[in-house]
Amino acid sequence: MKVINSMLILVLLIGIGCTSQSYIKTETGIKTTIDSIVVEVNFYTADIVRVTKSLSGESFEKKSLSVVKEPENVTFKVKESGIHILLESERLMVQIDTQTGGTSYLGSNGDTLFLEKAASATFTPFNDAGNETYSVKQSFILAPDEAIYGLGILQNGMMSQRNQQVHMVQNNTWDFSTFFQSVKGYGLFWDNYSPTDFTDDESGTEFASEVGDCIDYYFMYGGNADGVVAEMRNLTGKVPMFPLWTYGFWQSRERYKTQEETVGVVKKYRELGVPLDGIIQDWQYWGDNYHWNGMSFKNPGFPDPQKFVDDVHNLNAHMIISIWSSFGPKTPQYKILKDKDMLMDFQTWPQSGKEGWPPDMNYPSGVQVYDPYNPEARDIYWKYLSEGLFSLGVDGWWMDSTEPDHMDIKPEDYDNKTYLGSFRKVRNAFPLATVGGVYDHQRKASSDKRVFILTRSGFAGQQRYGCNVWSGDLGSSWDALRNQVPAGLNFTLTGNPNFNTDIGGFFAGAYNKSWNDGTASKNPLFQELYVRWMQYGVFTPMMRSHGTEMKREIYYFGKQGEPIYDAIASAINLRYLLLPYIYTTSWNVTNANNSFMRALVMDFPSDKKVWDMNNEYMFGQSLLVAPVLSAHYTPEKMVKIDEVTGWNKGGARTKEGYPVVDFTKTKSSTVYLPKGTTWYDFWTNEKFDGGQEISKETTINTIPLYVKAGSILPIGPKVQYATETNWDNLEIRIYADADGEFTFYEDENDNYNYEKGVYSTIPFEWNDAEKTLTIGERKGEFPGMLTERTFNIVLASKDKNVGTLNKVVHYSGEEVVVKL
Repeated sequence: MKVINSMLILVLLIGIGCTSQSYIKTETGIKTTIDSIVVEVNFYTADIVRVTKSLSGESFEKKSLSVVKEPENVTFKVKESGIHILLESERLMVQIDTQTGGTSYLGSNGDTLFLEKAASATFTPFNDAGNETYSVKQSFILAPDEAIYGLGILQNGMMSQRNQQVHMVQNNTWDFSTFFQSVKGYGLFWDNYSPTDFTDDESGTEFASEVGDCIDYYFMYGGNADGVVAEMRNLTGKVPMFPLWTYGFWQSRERYKTQEETVGVVKKYRELGVPLDGIIQDWQYWGDNYHWNGMSFKNPGFPDPQKFVDDVHNLNAHMIISIWSSFGPKTPQYKILKDKDMLMDFQTWPQSGKEGWPPDMNYPSGVQVYDPYNPEARDIYWKYLSEGLFSLGVDGWWMDSTEPDHMDIKPEDYDNKTYLGSFRKVRNAFPLATVGGVYDHQRKASSDKRVFILTRSGFAGQQRYGCNVWSGDLGSSWDALRNQVPAGLNFTLTGNPNFNTDIGGFFAGAYNKSWNDGTASKNPLFQELYVRWMQYGVFTPMMRSHGTEMKREIYYFGKQGEPIYDAIASAINLRYLLLPYIYTTSWNVTNANNSFMRALVMDFPSDKKVWDMNNEYMFGQSLLVAPVLSAHYTPEKMVKIDEVTGWNKGGARTKEGYPVVDFTKTKSSTVYLPKGTTWYDFWTNEKFDGGQEISKETTINTIPLYVKAGSILPIGPKVQYATETNWDNLEIRIYADADGEFTFYEDENDNYNYEKGVYSTIPFEWNDAEKTLTIGERKGEFPGMLTERTFNIVLASKDKNVGTLNKVVHYSGEEVVVKL
């Protein structure tokens, strides 16, 4: 097999004794042919460079699935210096060694940021379903102590992704984006959608893809982590806003089997006074597996679909519903897509027409995945989704299996034909294509309702499609919970800020007395895990309880006044108190390329102790979250209730047979507070210097939570759903010891009028030296906007109870200065 090495790929662009004809300067960069290899280096912005390498004489046409940006008109220079050629914009320099082929990326000050490894790009001939093409790879060189982040949602528990190998093929619990960013302030996007290996070891850092007509990557320099995120979104798409109601609490289960059961859950939450904004209807509302994903209510348990949706809405809640990337053979979608050769033939879920596990393959389901790369197939998908569900007023889409499920994998499965070539060629971009199809169609259909999609897989660029990606069907365990913190942070660092998890883990059967008897909610081992996962979920972009083999609703865990029930209710209520802060953060994500979940390295890059910290993070700009990620009251290892152990021997038992655990005892957690600022305990207002590790006393009802000095934190009212009460009487907490600012954002809470400037902002500025708070002039307006309101100003102090009032300000839109 012939392997073409890159020793000369980027060499001799211009060298000693060479003429200017050795390269061509184009409008956006340079192009040259060296040793039968065509190299193009193009500026997309002053900060972003695209590099492509292909074989001379090989024709190919590539339209990126992820990149939506067109090259800007960038001013740049090309000059010679000895054996080097230098391309220089105002922000970035690309230096090519014409003897070794090594390419260096430098900041405008000349500091080296990143190196392409000389002689490392290879093209290996590959037959892709009858198409002669190549496998491609390229290696790079990182500094020995350089931390890198990204690659997607990885269940490896690592923050920095150095010293590992990852085989990148989308699956249920690992979502991949072929992108990483460095603590040095740059990012690299490898624009390839086929199965890809990422390797980082002592020999270098490498992307190797199974199929590629060319090597194609983008180097971007943002200066810091936020800058790189901004560049990635500039390249692959901005993040649209979600409605306010999506940031409330969501309840789900696998699965509610009748519309009365689903509506009954919402009613029960309302009766208990526990906040809830969303309910999720899982699969089989369409009937049996042969009618899989029919997008219509054929199950007798759902006799009146319009009443079903209306009943949820009349309880001031919203509903999203399960839809899939595959169809059963008795659905009209299947028949149409089959006739048009728009289905792929490989094993997917469900494999059997009968329910139950393992699948009874005497009755194959015949379910097949559709081709979302085909525009006509996406049109057909939306037609039935619109007519069957969107027309009823369903509020959003739970797009399950968007990786998609690929079972009993055979090599020839990847030969399946898609609109863009083999399935192998575009494998990892499947979620991007199928989610994008729904988003694009709904945006064309209506601007009255913002698109909201909950989905199980993601790829680079998917942030532009109004989707929140969850981390898949995890097992319920402490290890799984711990892994979600770095998984969400690394996903955020790829440019997609919207991440969530199944609170409690999906598969909880190990905690039942028998596998599916649903008793886990009374098992103290699961109760402790569930509460800590719930507390972590408060500080993710979507707070959603879901799973199988047991019921997850709060009332199955006990009743008011009992520690576990109260801890769950407390976490949900905390989420609602923070909604004004969260919704403003959502605006900053859209308007300023901010992020919800922020790895500590984003805000404290000079503190090397946080570079690889995988158990704490910032939520927005102000809150440091240190979730309790280990068991304090029960064993982490599953202990059967009839085992005699030191933990439960001779102890009291519940009526279900589980050990009685005193969850009211005080425990403690260790928290690291990054240096460079002062920190306040959210619960007590106790003040700490940064750069130290402290011990925080906790109970089952406490999550360690700290506020950065200089923060201005709006606290919302106690409500049962997000829009129950206008924010006309907000508490504004000031955390002194540093100057601070906060711009409070409001709009109509749904629709896309904000894109037309229909919203308002109110700036707050804290001057710490003068101890004054300036509430600035309101900018903008929208229908229903409050013109008069009250701000209750609180200066955080350990000498006063949290929330003790300092000043009451009546605000009508003009500037007000408050002395505290």
